Amino acid sequence: MQWEIVIGLEVHSQLSTQSKIFSGAPTAYGAAPNTQACAVDLALPGVLPVLNRGAVERAIKFGLAVGATVNRRSIFARKNYFYPDLPKGYQISQFEIPVVSGGAIKIQVGENEKSIRLTRAHLEEDAGKSLHEDFQGMTGIDLNRACTPLLEIVSEPDMRSAQEAVAYAKTLHSLVRYLEICDGNMQEGSFRCDANVSVRPMGVETLGTRCEIKNLNSFRFLEKAIEYEARRQIEILEDGGTIKQQTRLYDSDKDETRSMRSKEDSEDYRYFPDPDLLPVEISEEWLEQMRATLPELPEAKRLRFMSEYALPAYDAAVLTVSREAAAYFEEAQNGFGGEAKLCANWIMGDVSAALNKESLEIADSHVTSSQLAGLLKRIADGTISGKIAKEVFDAMWNGEGDADTIIEAKGLKQISDSSAIEKLVDDIIAQNPEQVAEYRGGKEKVYGFFVGLAMKASKGKANPAQLNEILKRKLTG
Repeated sequence: MQWEIVIGLEVHSQLSTQSKIFSGAPTAYGAAPNTQACAVDLALPGVLPVLNRGAVERAIKFGLAVGATVNRRSIFARKNYFYPDLPKGYQISQFEIPVVSGGAIKIQVGENEKSIRLTRAHLEEDAGKSLHEDFQGMTGIDLNRACTPLLEIVSEPDMRSAQEAVAYAKTLHSLVRYLEICDGNMQEGSFRCDANVSVRPMGVETLGTRCEIKNLNSFRFLEKAIEYEARRQIEILEDGGTIKQQTRLYDSDKDETRSMRSKEDSEDYRYFPDPDLLPVEISEEWLEQMRATLPELPEAKRLRFMSEYALPAYDAAVLTVSREAAAYFEEAQNGFGGEAKLCANWIMGDVSAALNKESLEIADSHVTSSQLAGLLKRIADGTISGKIAKEVFDAMWNGEGDADTIIEAKGLKQISDSSAIEKLVDDIIAQNPEQVAEYRGGKEKVYGFFVGLAMKASKGKANPAQLNEILKRKLTG
């Protein structure tokens, strides 16, 4: 029997506010445990929550960016459950009327484009964190994250493979960073996914029983967890068993999912409107103010790169994966002013390789966009060859200055003097009569032998185009 995998994602994006969603406590990451939790976060008697306007504004921006309905009136609810790291005994969230309803995200998997529908995006507070490793036989509680603002983005079950789920998560990750509503730091938990996975026989419309895999904080883990969970469910069903609705965790060391608890339905949380918080009213004026702050979004930028710079779709997609990468390309290209494909190739090639080697983001590149533009100018005007350019780039990366300084200091200017190249070629032909005879006898593969000797003799500085023209002319006699 052929099986179809059905996936929906719930993504928790930590909003980039300086203070928490219902208190003035800071949200900075990395502080000592329980030093950033105030009386409101701890739910001490007599305190009342006050909604952070900045969190609502970020939710509005997201809704506008995905073509969703931004509800003019939304309400907060209490989601009741007991957890040691949830001091109130309930989480303030949104249920019946969230800030954002609907919308869609376009994803690209290989050559195929697909639209993933969004169910909603609602505001809520995060819980604290249980600490197990530092307390032998006991559990510590850090409430620094309690009340941290989250936007939970819930998709419809529109994805049919782990690869589609990863493409969706990456697209969403790029979007929230473009909008500057979330820093997207997955190691610090600012962007994490819960994956709802079920399987059903191919062609059947009814959804299977789903299991939710919690807190996946890397794209690789997301892919591996979904693939494992789908295999597990298929094996159970093919053995005649049934799937139990569960919340599961992914153990990356063993590459498996394990049961945490039976999965609750919404009625189990006994949602009811929070009596301490007024409904959120969003005026037309406020909505338009937020619309005016939207940047050029990734898809629009990708299409513009293709039309304005004549870049292939793949290059445009790579260069717009983040706002910082797109800005680096445009700054370098504007400074260069030459063929955009050459600029794109250098960023996707040597620049990316150097960044990956040192695990750096493009904003931290040792070679600035203006320095790269200077290097590209010298390639384009024939001062240096592509091969020498790589040597210059390495020197730039190591802090030896800009391209012109390095070319001058190291004597790397390309040899474009025709008479000098002709003499060099004449010497090589005279010294290798046997290979010359082979070439003239029809053994064209030996041509590379002469190119290698010529480049070696010129220390890589001979103009490749001129060298080829002169070498072919002289070899053919």
